[in-house]
Parts: sequence; C-alpha cells; structure tokens
Amino acid sequence: MSRCDSCIVRQLNELKAMNKEELKQISNAKVTKVIKKGEAIFEEGEKINGVFCVKKGVSKLSKLSANGKQQIVKLAKKGDLMGQRALVSEEVANLSAVAVDDMEVCFIPQHHFKETLENNHNFTKEVLKHLAQDLKIADNVIVSMSHNTVKQRMAEALLYLKRNFGEDEKGLLQLSLSREDIGNAIGTATESVIRIISELEKEGYIRKSGKKIGIIDASKMQRLVDGF
Repeated sequence: MSRCDSCIVRQLNELKAMNKEELKQISNAKVTKVIKKGEAIFEEGEKINGVFCVKKGVSKLSKLSANGKQQIVKLAKKGDLMGQRALVSEEVANLSAVAVDDMEVCFIPQHHFKETLENNHNFTKEVLKHLAQDLKIADNVIVSMSHNTVKQRMAEALLYLKRNFGEDEKGLLQLSLSREDIGNAIGTATESVIRIISELEKEGYIRKSGKKIGIIDASKMQRLVDGF
C-alpha cells in the first residue's frame, strides 16, 4: 500500500496542503478500495463517514431529479476528492458516485479529515478553494442548460471530455461515456443524443469508430458552442 506522503496523486488535490505528520496519520488510517465499473461508491442520501480520493479511474457524480432521471453534475478523475462537501456541511451525501470504469480509491475516515480541517489553515483554504471551483462549474452548467441548445451542450460535453481526459492513439476520446450517460450530463433523452451525434458526424464536427467518438476540429466545435 502506497504512503500518502509519497503518492503523486495528492499533489492534484487538497491533500498537498497537509504536513508530514498529518499525512502519516492519514496513511495509517486510510483504506484502499477497488471499485468495479458500474458499482456505487456512495449513494445520494447516504451518510458518508469520510472522503474518497480517486487514485485510478473515473466516477460520475449524479443527482436524482423529481421525475426519476439522473443528472450527472461532475466526473471525478485521478486526484479528485469525493464526499468532502457532505463532511464540511455535516449532511448526508447530496450526490451519488458510480464508477464509469474500474477504479481504485483511498477512503480517509472523517475524524482525520475534520481534525486537519480545524488545525491546518492552509488545508482549510485548499478545501474551500476546491468547493468554490465546484460552485463555479455548477453556475456555468446552469447557464448552459438555460441558454444553449441541446446540440451546443453536446458539443460542449465532447470538448470537456477531450480537455480533461485526452485522446487515444487513434485520436478518439479516451473516456467513452455511454449515450445514456451523455444524455444525463447534458439534460436530454438518449434518443436525442444518438440523433445529434449523427448530425455532428454528417456536418464534419466528429467521427465515430464503434461507440467511440473523435473530434475532427476542436476550434470549429468551439465556434458551434459559442453560437457562431
């Protein structure tokens, strides 16, 4: 089991603000878990007794709407923490976390997280900064949902996947979401996703290889998102 002080993943999140003694205590207390694709890490409404640090893989964070549809609000990747908002607010989880692919996560018990939050001001600032970034992203999503067409939201989602997860050696998006997941991320039905993907392919924005998608011209795609 790797130690937190020597783990490169912590440099990607709030844990980088912890001192050696705090990292030592977390290393001794953490539990590493392997999560298979499709398995839940935690559920909306569940009391989370710690935070999860993504060591490998991707998780979709989603909320169940009143009509029973899942709305994906974030994709958590290597280095991201999950569950810290519930601990800070002392509430149950507001979102569900499900593995998009096989994952490895480290679970940090709440006692060690909260103790560091109370005693290490640099760590507290890092946690607040990341929570503020999540709020900013949420604000942008609300604006996009309100003002952009489904086609623009689709293009925006594909560009997000390219920026954040990269492409494979064939120029296809590295992270391949199901058509249903894409629909849940941009707020539309799976049937609409399939139709719009076909339109984007015919218009020369993307190309397909099986279920995978490649962006042909990111600049052209961005102009579509911007409404030009």
